Amino acid sequence: MTPPRVLFLAHGHPALVPGGTEILAHDLFSAWKQAGHPGLFVGCVTPAQRDARQAGIFQAVGPSADEMLVHVAGFDPFLFAQTEPASFVQGFGELLRRFEPDVVHLHHLALLGSETLALIRAVRPTARIVLTLHDYALICANEGLMTTTGGALCDRASPDACRGCFPAVAPDRFELRRLHLQRLLGLVDAFVAPSRFLRDRYVAWGLPQSRLHVIGNAVPAATPAAETRTGKRPIVGVFGNQAPHKGVLLALEAARSLADIDDFRLRLHGETLYREPGFLAALDRAKAEAGPAVQIDGPYRRDQLGRLMAAVDWVLVPSTWWENAPLVILEAFRHGRPVIAADIGGMAELVQHESNGLLFRARDAHDLARTLRRAVGDERLWPQLAAGIASPPTPAQLADRHAELYAALPTASLARSA
Repeated sequence: MTPPRVLFLAHGHPALVPGGTEILAHDLFSAWKQAGHPGLFVGCVTPAQRDARQAGIFQAVGPSADEMLVHVAGFDPFLFAQTEPASFVQGFGELLRRFEPDVVHLHHLALLGSETLALIRAVRPTARIVLTLHDYALICANEGLMTTTGGALCDRASPDACRGCFPAVAPDRFELRRLHLQRLLGLVDAFVAPSRFLRDRYVAWGLPQSRLHVIGNAVPAATPAAETRTGKRPIVGVFGNQAPHKGVLLALEAARSLADIDDFRLRLHGETLYREPGFLAALDRAKAEAGPAVQIDGPYRRDQLGRLMAAVDWVLVPSTWWENAPLVILEAFRHGRPVIAADIGGMAELVQHESNGLLFRARDAHDLARTLRRAVGDERLWPQLAAGIASPPTPAQLADRHAELYAALPTASLARSA
């Protein structure tokens, strides 16, 4: 069977925004191309990121003709709509006509806008549309976190509950938002959920379970560093953006409780992109109070990850929200590092307590400190958990799984005939 021509769409490109969604989408595209299949990757670029030397709606990315950026101007995150769509409709419509994709696989609707689904259907009526749901942004207007603006966990959206977070917005606007988005999502042939937890949240929100397919994420193959040490394993690493919902303050609070362990170290790898002054002040105080046991290592490139993982014993994922399927957990497993994670959301699916890592009560600094103390103090624990780590899927395996999904979708979509 001839493989389909696939247009991969994301709200960014990892060369500009090295976020998990952009990386995963690009890895899947690269594996698709390496398998010899026809594909094109398009990411969004904002006016602030755009190369002023390149005219028109599209911008080249490196020497490859198979990757490009599409310029988008304004975006309304509440309605998931572009605010200046005219040039996008013309330019992107022309791209669809020229490339003639059999499958359009979107990896987010941010910046692209939900109306892009209608544009795809109008220009390429026989193309199959696939949307990977990497977070809860379509459900939750609070940055897709499914937490209240006061910080509490929230398991589903409703007009009244959402108005509790946004009192200036009338309840009927939240209901109209849901109906508007679900009507456009009716054009999608298949949704991919990287975790069962995320799938269940979208089913509760109103998407048909029959169109939701759970396909886990993947990370490139790598050879873990040879292990020469035995005995205590006292070095814990946190990787990723330092933001409130990522639990960095929780990690620092727990680290203070381990000040009596001389060789304990907490290494923070990542950039502080969340620039809210209150959070930055709290972060600075927490770092100062944690003392010399905390090491601030700052941003890192993806090609440095293997070396950085080899320098820690445990990878800590202290997120305080319902993480979907964190890439860092798979990266830790790829490099043979047991993971200590909060016991909620997709984290609790990937980390099997006492098998390949340890779970602690989410948002509980005392329980995290207890778990860290056990991890760094029990010399038998690390080799036991490291031996339980299974190799995560590779992008090539993920591409094969998606090829099966694409092939199973009829050209005459049930979504269009419903």
